[in-house]
Amino acid sequence: MPAITATTVAGDGRVTATETTLNGTTDALSYVPGNGQVLVLRNATAGALTPSIGSGLTNTRVPGIGPVSVSAYAIGSIAAGAVAAIPLDSIGAYLAGATVSITGGTGLVATLYNR
Repeated sequence: MPAITATTVAGDGRVTATETTLNGTTDALSYVPGNGQVLVLRNATAGALTPSIGSGLTNTRVPGIGPVSVSAYAIGSIAAGAVAAIPLDSIGAYLAGATVSITGGTGLVATLYNR
């Protein structure tokens, strides 16, 4: 299982980013709530990919609404050669479980940025 290693971008000057090529089934990352993490996914394949990200939770309770499914966040289609950036705090409810994984992204190149 390729673990996506975070690159810290705090400080001055150039930072060398760590990239991880995803296998599409068991790619894991460590989400730190409130840390301003950004996940960048670059499609290095010849076709569009439609990955999703989640922690395996099924529902969360939203006041005034009730239970809402947070089993997986659909990132949407990423065209060949395109790049998608996801501010992880904006989808934090999907990532609240113990293990966060990305599925459906075989061949994506992931970079996780920490502040």
